[in-house]
Amino acid sequence: MGIADIVPSGVIYGADVIKVYKYAQEHQFAIPAVNVTSSSTVNAALQAARDIKSPIIVQASNGGSAFYAGKGIDNKNQQASVLGAVALAHHVHTVAKHYGVPVILHSDHCAKKLLPWFDGMLAADEEHFAKHGVPLFSSHMLDLSEEPLEENVSISKEYFKRMAKMHLILEIELGITGGEEDGVDNSNVDNASLYSQPSDILHAYNELSEVSPYFTIAAAFGNVHGVYKPGNVKLHPEILGGFQAHVAEKKGSAEKKPVFFVFHGGSGSTEAEIQEAVKNGVVKMNIDTDTQWAYWNGLRKFYESKKDFLQGQIGNPGGPDKPNKAYYDPRVWVRKSEEEMIARLHEAFRNLNSVNVL
Repeated sequence: MGIADIVPSGVIYGADVIKVYKYAQEHQFAIPAVNVTSSSTVNAALQAARDIKSPIIVQASNGGSAFYAGKGIDNKNQQASVLGAVALAHHVHTVAKHYGVPVILHSDHCAKKLLPWFDGMLAADEEHFAKHGVPLFSSHMLDLSEEPLEENVSISKEYFKRMAKMHLILEIELGITGGEEDGVDNSNVDNASLYSQPSDILHAYNELSEVSPYFTIAAAFGNVHGVYKPGNVKLHPEILGGFQAHVAEKKGSAEKKPVFFVFHGGSGSTEAEIQEAVKNGVVKMNIDTDTQWAYWNGLRKFYESKKDFLQGQIGNPGGPDKPNKAYYDPRVWVRKSEEEMIARLHEAFRNLNSVNVL
C-alpha cells in the first residue's frame, strides 16, 4: 500500500496531511518542501514530484509571494505578499490534480513583523472554507523564533485556534536557524542559540496539543539558511531523537516519534546528516537556495551553448538573415531553467528516500 491508497491527488488538507506525515515517519522518508516564486517554478516542482512518484510540499515565502503578484504592486501592509500568495495558491489548485500527486500547499517563514501577511492569508482561507469546506492552503508557518519562547508559543497558539477551525496545519520554529531568509535575519546569533532544548520542544508540544494535533516543529540542530560548503555547518540531527524520546516519556506516549519535525537550512548538508534527521522524525525538508541556483544554471548553460544565436533577433552562424526566435522565445529558455530545477529536485527526493512512495 502506498500514499495514493490513503490520500487523493491534488491539494490535500488536515487529516490527509497528517496521514502523509505518519506514513513518511513509518517508512523513513521525508518530503521536499520547495520554495516557488512563479508559475514556472510551481510547474517544475510538480513535474519533479510526478516523475519521482512522490507527494510534494509547494511553499511560498513572503518575498516570493510579493514577487508572484508582481513588482509593480506596492507591498504596503503586505498587500502584494497577500495577493501573490493567494494567486499562487489558486494556480496550484488549478493544475495540481492533473500532475497526479498529493500536494501540500504551504506558506513559509512569517516573522512577527510580517503578521499582516499571515492575517491576509488566513482571511483567504476562511473565505475559501466558507465556499468549499476546505481552506485555500494546507498549512502555514509562524516563525517567531526571534521572540522569547513564551511569546513565540502563546502567539502561535492563539493563531492556531483560528486555524484549527479549518483543519489547517501549523508549523512553528523553536530555537534559531542561522543565516537570513525572507525577513528573518539570524546571521550573527550565538552558536548556542542554534540548538533547541528538549524542555522547549515539550512546552510547545503541550501547548499546541491543547488546540489540535495538526502541527509540526522546526527544531534547531545547528541549521543555517543559505549555501555553505559541506562541513562548514555543524549539524547534530541526532539530538532530534533525544527530543522525541523526551516528549514520548513525559507524555507517556507509546509512539517513539510523537513529533513531526521540519528541517530548515539544509543547503550543504551531507547525505548522512539528512538520513539521520529523517530517521529521527523529520517529515519535511525545505529546499530553496539549491533550486534557485539550478534554475539560474539552466539558463546559464543554455546561453553558453547558444550564445551565437542570442546576440540579435536576426543573424547567426547560419547566415546574416537567419532569425533567432527559436532561441530567445521565453518558452525555450525558461524551460531550460525548469529542466535544471527538476533535475535538482530529483536529487532532493532521492536524498530524502521519497521515491516511488505513491
